Amino acid sequence: MSINPLVIKLGGAVLSDTDTLALLFQTISHYQQQAQRAVVIVHGGGYLVDELMDKLQLETVKKNGLRVTPFEHINYISGALAGTANKLLQGQAMKLGLNAVGLSLADGGLCQVTQLSQDLGAVGEAKAGEASVLKAILSTGALPIISSIGLTKEGQLMNVNADQAAVAVATALDAELALLSDVSGVLDAKKQLIAQLDQNMADQLIAQGVITDGMIVKVQAALDAAKQLGRAIEVAGWKEPQKLTQLLAGNSIGTRFLP
Repeated sequence: MSINPLVIKLGGAVLSDTDTLALLFQTISHYQQQAQRAVVIVHGGGYLVDELMDKLQLETVKKNGLRVTPFEHINYISGALAGTANKLLQGQAMKLGLNAVGLSLADGGLCQVTQLSQDLGAVGEAKAGEASVLKAILSTGALPIISSIGLTKEGQLMNVNADQAAVAVATALDAELALLSDVSGVLDAKKQLIAQLDQNMADQLIAQGVITDGMIVKVQAALDAAKQLGRAIEVAGWKEPQKLTQLLAGNSIGTRFLP
């Protein structure tokens, strides 16, 4: 295996596109065979949660791009993310011959999770924990698929923003990180892709209202990851999975965040 594994964060909306998923996992499978490098998937699943909340007639509230999660709702959200979303992804990977293992942030003490804010309820902040169990799984050639659900040391379920979860997993593994979502990267005021971004540039774009809402969380997570890992972090889109080969080869296909 390569010294540094690659953590790929998948935005939950990709679950609704099985053709794209198939291409993504095919690319990962070919890459693993050729490069013999460990790959880890960390995923969200917000659209599944939204659908479930709608069916249950429960209100969805977000603050600064983060989902407010009342403690009485966390069982439903955990079921959607660590259950349905995780197993849908695992099933798609298995169909393509990958030895996929479904996990959460809590497994093997991978991430230490604490409550992020009283105002947000059962929303957790994840920090890098112990990666020995995950490394053991990777040593078998398996593909870990990790949901963004964690547990506090008291055993309380917590919903962690998937971008921030991916940062914690990458930090635990000392891995490279790519955040893939339904956006191609960060866009400027003219809707053109920004090739590179650092903290000062990001602060200016947030102050100008160019970067807003959930993208602020994504941008800050990527900048935090770049600083923690000491290397550039990629934010790119999954809608063109054929480009993933370029990304795996070390080429930028979206916005590259500088440490």
